[in-house]
Amino acid sequence: MDDLQMRWVVFLRGVNVGKTNRCQPALIASQLAKFGVINIGAVGTFVVREDVNESTLRAAIAKKLPFECEIMICPARDIIKLASKDPFSGQPSGPDITRFVSVVAKRPRTLPSIPITLPSAEEWLLRITAIENRYVLGLYRRHMKAISYLGKIEKLLAVPVTTRNWNTIEKVARILQNQS
Repeated sequence: MDDLQMRWVVFLRGVNVGKTNRCQPALIASQLAKFGVINIGAVGTFVVREDVNESTLRAAIAKKLPFECEIMICPARDIIKLASKDPFSGQPSGPDITRFVSVVAKRPRTLPSIPITLPSAEEWLLRITAIENRYVLGLYRRHMKAISYLGKIEKLLAVPVTTRNWNTIEKVARILQNQS
C-alpha cells in the first residue's frame, strides 16, 4: 500500500455534460504523461500513477482545461479502500438501478442522517445509503427524473459534488491495484 503514497485519482466536475465545458480527457492524459495519467472515460476521471504532490497536479490539470471547473483530487488508497468494502451489499440491484458514488470537494460540515430517499421512501428514485469521508454512496433508478435528484445531493451537503457510476470506481481501483 505504501506504493500508493502520492498516487491520486482526479475527478473533474461538470465536464462534457451537454454542450458546455467540453474537453478531451484522453488528450489531457497524454499531455500529462510525465505524471503517468490514465484517462477513464469521457467525463474527466483520471488515475495518476506517478508520485506528484497535489498542488502541482492541480495546477497542471487546470492549465490544460479551456474553462474553470472543480478539480477533486483524492488519494488512491482511499479509492481502493472504498472499493474493497463492497458498500452496496444488501442493496437492491438490477437493470433499472444504477449504483453511484458522488465525490465531494471537501467533507461537509454537517452530515444528514442516512438513508436519504428522494422523492419518498416508498417511491424512491434516488437513495443515499452511506457517506464515507468525501464519498456519497447511493442508488438511483433509471428514470428521467432521477437526474434532477442527483443534483440535490450538492444542495443537501452544501458543497460541490461530482458523480460517477460505481463501475467507474471499480475500474479505477483495479488499475491502481495492478500498479502497486
